[in-house]
Amino acid sequence: MYANAYAERFVRAIKESCLDQMVFFGEDALRNTIREFVVHYHHERNHQGVDNHLLIGTTGIRTAAGPVRKRERVGGLLNYYYREAA
Repeated sequence: MYANAYAERFVRAIKESCLDQMVFFGEDALRNTIREFVVHYHHERNHQGVDNHLLIGTTGIRTAAGPVRKRERVGGLLNYYYREAA
């Protein structure tokens, strides 16, 4: 019943984050971009609805020490910053 609202929010997020900013040459390019966004959305993107936590959080211990690393997806349009566990 309420799934439509979640689907609409996901479509809006993917369009604003990457699809509106890219030109695709072929179906494979579009599918790869969507695949990369889904991984980013579920594993690397904070969500306001869950107190800015990740949907699928990591089980590792987070530390405040060490260098900050960056993981890029979709050619640098999507970025995830993290610290490696010591």
